[in-house]
Amino acid sequence: MTTMSPARYRVVTRTLETDDTATLTLEPVDEPLPVFRPGQFAMLYVFGVGEVPVSIAGRSGVGGLLHTVRAVGATTMALFRRQPGDVLGVRGPFGFGWPVPAPDGSDVVVVAGGLGLAPLRPVVHHLVAGRRRYGRTTVLIGARTPDDLLYRDEYRHWRGAGLDVQVTVDTADADWSGDVGLVTKLFDRVEFRAAGTVAYVCGPEIMMRFAAGGLVDRGVPAERIWLSLERNMQCGVGRCGHCQLGPLLVCRDGPVVSHGQAAPLMSIKEL
Repeated sequence: MTTMSPARYRVVTRTLETDDTATLTLEPVDEPLPVFRPGQFAMLYVFGVGEVPVSIAGRSGVGGLLHTVRAVGATTMALFRRQPGDVLGVRGPFGFGWPVPAPDGSDVVVVAGGLGLAPLRPVVHHLVAGRRRYGRTTVLIGARTPDDLLYRDEYRHWRGAGLDVQVTVDTADADWSGDVGLVTKLFDRVEFRAAGTVAYVCGPEIMMRFAAGGLVDRGVPAERIWLSLERNMQCGVGRCGHCQLGPLLVCRDGPVVSHGQAAPLMSIKEL
């Protein structure tokens, strides 16, 4: 087995998150791949269709993986439609993940926009399990509409574990009684010790730029703000060059990088 040869994984459960997004639980058919760290990604291969990079949304059992997939193209649509019993190809783990655990005693802020909550979900689970080692822990979640929110059934558990979970949507419906507006608008109600805060941010690129900038304005050091970049990753090992972003190959040098490293690069268009 090499990083260029997919291992066979079988879909064991499929959870519909939204009309176009599903979470697949995969278990190895043969020898499992090495353990994935939070923030790393896999290349998921639908035989006869194609291959795409998908962040790990969690682990299951011995060697099992959770991946949340949104149908936006031919391959992601094929992944979205997979059912229990179907077999996929998986390559990985690839890239650098989130730096967890954060230093003991740190305040932690997680900022997720849309599908960006998927790669941050393992960080939130880490915060739940290690709540006593940190100070204030805050999770800010934004989505286009209430129907686009991911993992809604988990929010109560996260709050019950002591996390401050706040949710906002861009556009509300008649049944929505929560906040409306950009996720960055929630910053005004968040309390943290700026110099002792570690932040994890993932979502649309423009959201990450404003979120990271807002945290810097609040005094959080740029090197303690971590972002997950997204580019056109095809090989996963830094050979094809499709994911080049300035001096970085995102699949090899990212996808998680500090804001200090990402800030001058995020205006560069995908090659």
